[in-house]
Amino acid sequence: MAGESCVPRPLFGGAISTALPSRFQEVFVDPARDESLIFELLDLKGEVDDAGSALWFLRDIANEQDAGDNLVVEHSGTLELAGLRLGEAPAVAETSVAQLAVSKGRQGREAQNIVRLYLANIRLENAATDVLITAYEPLLIK
Repeated sequence: MAGESCVPRPLFGGAISTALPSRFQEVFVDPARDESLIFELLDLKGEVDDAGSALWFLRDIANEQDAGDNLVVEHSGTLELAGLRLGEAPAVAETSVAQLAVSKGRQGREAQNIVRLYLANIRLENAATDVLITAYEPLLIK
């Protein structure tokens, strides 16, 4: 996605916006490449420490998708986002990249695809919100 032309897109009824590659459709799916980009606003997982929150969400997604083998490729550690504040508290973020074996729908393990999952977790404690951004890139489609 680096170096691609991006266009601004409103999210959540225009409450926030982001810039995405123009090849992504309204639902943030590129069917030609089977890539997807998902933005979620979740209740803050207060029981999860800032340090390791991206890994926690990564494991949660892997469990929900019944991912066979998963391999964490990269983890950023905790970053303070000084430019993003809600009141006095700055937001913190973590990123992780993993490789997962997942099936679509009701397909069994024999039809598992290998995908790279890019995950960012932005923690807005004063708003009691975890912003979760995930992007899926297929590596091997069966």
